[in-house]
Amino acid sequence: MKIGILLGDDIGLEVVPECVKVIKAAAAKTGLAIEWQELPIGKRGHELHGNTLPDVTGRALERCDGWIMGPIGHAAYPRNDPAWVMPPVRKRFQLFASIKPVKSYLNIPSVHKGVDIVFVREVNEGMMSSGVVVAGSGEFRPNDEVSVGMRVITRKGANRVAREAFEIARTRPKKRMTAVHKEPVYRICCGMFAEECRKVAKEFPDVAFDEVNIDSMAMKLVMNPQPYDVIVTSNQFGDILTDEGAGLVGGLGLAPGLCAGERQAMAQATHGSAPDIAGRNIANPYAMIMSGQMLIEWLGRKRNEPKAARAAKLIDAAMDNVIAEAKHLTADLGGRASTKAMGDAVAAAV
Repeated sequence: MKIGILLGDDIGLEVVPECVKVIKAAAAKTGLAIEWQELPIGKRGHELHGNTLPDVTGRALERCDGWIMGPIGHAAYPRNDPAWVMPPVRKRFQLFASIKPVKSYLNIPSVHKGVDIVFVREVNEGMMSSGVVVAGSGEFRPNDEVSVGMRVITRKGANRVAREAFEIARTRPKKRMTAVHKEPVYRICCGMFAEECRKVAKEFPDVAFDEVNIDSMAMKLVMNPQPYDVIVTSNQFGDILTDEGAGLVGGLGLAPGLCAGERQAMAQATHGSAPDIAGRNIANPYAMIMSGQMLIEWLGRKRNEPKAARAAKLIDAAMDNVIAEAKHLTADLGGRASTKAMGDAVAAAV
């Protein structure tokens, strides 16, 4: 497998190497062959090539199976830069599904225990217009008293994100998939999304399927999140629900993520680049490490590669062990370990 390394900005330079270290340990343990390629992005990309998303990086990513993307968001970027990084990357490589798990741990403070949910959010359509339109904006103001926004739902977009969610649900113990929308009100847009989810559900008779309105789901997650397993929804609804989910289990430091397409995927933690703590070796590497774990798991499933599937399970179990032992956790998780020390502990547990 060929995997790109994009360090990103600020704490990305600290947490991404820990992610790579852990994956290398799992690959060595299982005999999984990986060719690594480090590529410039963000502030480093602009320094070297005058662009936060340099052409040399884009061309190299086309040849990768996947890549690890460090957090982006350096405050010193020139505002006239031709490419803010994330929407162009998702659109160029058709990374349509943002997959974000939230999981509670017994010894880490959280609103609820027993939570283990995977959110699957469509990210190339919906109200987030930068990834939808070919030219111009999805918003406009015809006069100073009126603003208009456009929402785009396609059958192809809804169908493929629903299929991704069902495939994930099929691999999990509960085998349950919940489609979240507001079809009773938005009968055309949410209606099409719901229709495609129902179509795909017929192809997965082994997965229990239900539907919940977005407002009800927001309440249910706060009150009783434990029954839910995999949740699929459209772009803007998912943007909100995934942050709510992270809040249930301890915050964005415990929120890994994967942006997946038909043939490639990008590991990307939910949190930002945290310039206030950069360079101090105190950033929590959990989200970045587990984003890498998700990438290896996804590649194993899509490529039918058992070594990758086993490597992903080893990383997952290793992180569970390190958190349960509570000897090598960063300060935000209640410990005193450095970024590097926590990464070393997870790699050793692998």
